[in-house]
Amino acid sequence: MKRKSFLSLLLIFIALLGVALGLGVSLHFQRTETARDAKAPPQRFPRPQLPRTYAEPVTAYPGPRGTTHEYIDTAVLLGALALAAYLVLKRRSRRGLFVLMLFTLAYFGFYRGGCVCPIGAIQHVVSALFHAGYLIPVTVLLFFVLPLIFALFVGRVFCSSVCPIGTAQDLVLIRPMQVPSWLEHGLGLFAYVYLGLAVLFAATGAGYVICMYDPFVAFFRLSGTMNMLVLGASFLLIAMFIGRPYCRYLCPYGVLLRLLSKVSLSHATITPDECVQCRLCEDACPFGAIRKPTEDTGHVPRGAGKVRLGLLILALPVIIALGVLLGHTSSRALAGMHPTVRQAWAVRRDEAMKETSDEEQDPSALALLRTGKTPEQLYAIEASVLRQFEVGSSVLGAWVGLVIGVKLIALSVRRKRTDHEADPGQCVACGRCFAYCPREHLRLKELRGELPGAEGGQTT
Repeated sequence: MKRKSFLSLLLIFIALLGVALGLGVSLHFQRTETARDAKAPPQRFPRPQLPRTYAEPVTAYPGPRGTTHEYIDTAVLLGALALAAYLVLKRRSRRGLFVLMLFTLAYFGFYRGGCVCPIGAIQHVVSALFHAGYLIPVTVLLFFVLPLIFALFVGRVFCSSVCPIGTAQDLVLIRPMQVPSWLEHGLGLFAYVYLGLAVLFAATGAGYVICMYDPFVAFFRLSGTMNMLVLGASFLLIAMFIGRPYCRYLCPYGVLLRLLSKVSLSHATITPDECVQCRLCEDACPFGAIRKPTEDTGHVPRGAGKVRLGLLILALPVIIALGVLLGHTSSRALAGMHPTVRQAWAVRRDEAMKETSDEEQDPSALALLRTGKTPEQLYAIEASVLRQFEVGSSVLGAWVGLVIGVKLIALSVRRKRTDHEADPGQCVACGRCFAYCPREHLRLKELRGELPGAEGGQTT
């Protein structure tokens, strides 16, 4: 058996430490909760005596988990991330990643109901930053931070086999089709827009759109509205032919992982040592993450590319300004997502209708009366929210303009490549390309001792 590298030992140590820490903290909180319950005073309002035939209603959303279970979930996440990194970087085992995918889909998907997840945790972090009275749980913060830390050091191992949304799409992929490069880059911009919208709505208190429109949570919880079930089924149907469409074109958390993975210290590679230019890996990746060697374009004038790049850099402030203008123009429409703004609009409509007809009062107006607020107070809150959306929508427009401008600049810059390489930002470390590389097969034969003069080793 070959001696394990320092990186593999470190990842295994992190996994074991995470599990031990989670179990230790869980036992501590369990004892604390037990002692608290023993000292708890009797209830002032005991539960009513209901008949045996009474059936309690089923809640639409899963109830809050205890502190013990939350720390266990965090420990499982940490262990899964470390194991995924070990399987990708050291073992290079697609089979091991597949088994881990089944476990995380069952645990974080169906058992945990898809909540809380790092994707939705974006909104909790934003709420904690923009609302002084909002306290974010430590476990939610850890769910948000841990995959990002791993992405900074070992690439997108969270996407490889830990995220239940990604694994659900990966498991149904049966006949992958390649997406044209121009369409890939264009559709990829939607994820940046979605991230900006999620931050805007969470910062202004309009709602958590990532959770409201999660296309897979209805499957994980085996319940949901017909619209969300149809949306989730549509994504799974597309995922049978287009690899992970939600992850590639809509996932807002994928934007953060992609940016950090571009500067990661290590990430998944196609070949374990050197590329032999066999081109077998070109069709292996269903996610468009393999970059081919650059072709010789010596006949193209170098000056033309420099002029185009210079014009795009000069046009960047103009593109951002247009984005700000578009965002400011859309601020009122986006503010319609805020419940207070919608209520103020309903009260205005109700007041206008009462002057011209005797129709029944709008439910929003009745709700306002029960809160004890006057219409003037409601309109003052509405004006404050609208001002927030004017600023926030302008920032959102600037963000979209910046993303589009930087994307155009990046496409105009030519980077010379002599080998087939995995794009560190786009690669989800699925391990499919391992089996296509002849150098990988040679490595496995050396480990198994099947080559003349090779010592027997550990198999994958």
